Amino acid sequence: MLTAQWRPPCACCGSKLTTNTITPLGDNRTFIISPYFDNRVHNKSAVRILSIIHHEEVKELYCWFCCTTNKAVEVSKAEIDIHTDRFDFPYGTTDLVCMEPPDCHAKYLSVHTSPSGNMTQLPLFQIQNRDVKPFSANFTVCISTMYRNYNNILQFIQVMEMYQILGAQRVMIYLNNCSSQVEKVMQYYIAEGVLEVIPWPIQRYLRTDRAWLYSSNNTDIGYYGQKATLNDCIYRNMYRTKFVVLNDIDEIILPFIHQTWDSMMESLQQQYAGVGIFLFENHIFPQTVATDGNFSNTSSWKSLSGFNILQYVHREPGGKYLNARKMIVDPRMVIQTSVHTVLKHIGGSTKVPLKTALIHHCKGPKYPNASLIEDKNIWKYNASLIRNINKVLSQIDLRS
Repeated sequence: MLTAQWRPPCACCGSKLTTNTITPLGDNRTFIISPYFDNRVHNKSAVRILSIIHHEEVKELYCWFCCTTNKAVEVSKAEIDIHTDRFDFPYGTTDLVCMEPPDCHAKYLSVHTSPSGNMTQLPLFQIQNRDVKPFSANFTVCISTMYRNYNNILQFIQVMEMYQILGAQRVMIYLNNCSSQVEKVMQYYIAEGVLEVIPWPIQRYLRTDRAWLYSSNNTDIGYYGQKATLNDCIYRNMYRTKFVVLNDIDEIILPFIHQTWDSMMESLQQQYAGVGIFLFENHIFPQTVATDGNFSNTSSWKSLSGFNILQYVHREPGGKYLNARKMIVDPRMVIQTSVHTVLKHIGGSTKVPLKTALIHHCKGPKYPNASLIEDKNIWKYNASLIRNINKVLSQIDLRS
């Protein structure tokens, strides 16, 4: 399986630096993802620690800062801010906000259930986002919680290529599991410098559910912890990218008026001054209604598992059939995000009109009896998309 890059242990404060995406604390009710320096809301220096906690059983947590200035360990009580979109599951995405002590300037910290104890026994975390550098990308796409041995190879390649045609320089996937063939495709995009894969083994620690709403005492968290991954992706890319695109692997934010995301977002920012959250209508293109278009040079695609999104050019309408929206955001204006909306933010948000763009969502129908609308907008990318996919397939051996 794909693994995180190994880093040597850190001897700072006598603790070892954790390299895991999810790290349980000793109470087994608190799971730390990563701490991020964040002085946007508080007047003082604050560290926001993304985590997953049990909403009833965790009452107090403390940040143990490994100070570089005075070579001491300073302790600060955490504000526990559970995101409001927990949907009745026992565990929810949580921000632990700790104020950094004066004259401390820590690069590392630990989290503990007590303000006293031995720091050498605690996992150590590096505080991210201390150093602000120039953007390395205009658009980063965040794909959350790929799971259930995902094996839709053709659609995966098509979507990855469409993202790049539209303007994405980076795609990040939080991987629970996938098939060996999809892993081969991922390795290709990793080598190309387009894809970053974040291991997400949440089932090691919590009982997960595919549903978004809690209905059983046998589960701990919904949708494989999807909301935690989206927030982590926002913060990982806070100062790496101009925009973050939040959608699933079967979704593409597809412009009507413009050819690329760059020109679309430039126009939207001119229209909506001070807005950093842009929400797009999600329209399903059901895989039950296929169209045989004249797609030359695609014969090699037939041997691949998955769906050819170019064949699905009929969408369910808006109105009462409208699905929840997905987003393109300025990550520096996001404090907390959910899947379909931003929970806390700086500045404004807007719903992007359908005439500008929509989410092309190729999957099974949500409303089988709906009158479908023909929409061939994706075909304007046919030539470059087919050429790019064939180039990828020529470089990957998917026979085994």
